[in-house]
Amino acid sequence: MKFELYTQAALSTSIPKYGLREGDVVTLVEFLEGDENLPNAYICEVFNAVGDTIAVCTVKENQLYALSKNEILHVRTLEAA
Repeated sequence: MKFELYTQAALSTSIPKYGLREGDVVTLVEFLEGDENLPNAYICEVFNAVGDTIAVCTVKENQLYALSKNEILHVRTLEAA
């Protein structure tokens, strides 16, 4: 699924290197076109609850899912990676 840039999506898998968990919300800032060897991916920016950037990472397209209106956001403490 291709996502619109500068929108939010949720992680479908955890990314331990950055302390991110499945379900965490990321902002999609750049699309990286894949080829026969590499899948499509996005550069994502991750913010804390007060709007500070806590991570910028590359995530494969299949590691993201679109947010839906029947979901709610949840706050958790970021654990050290």
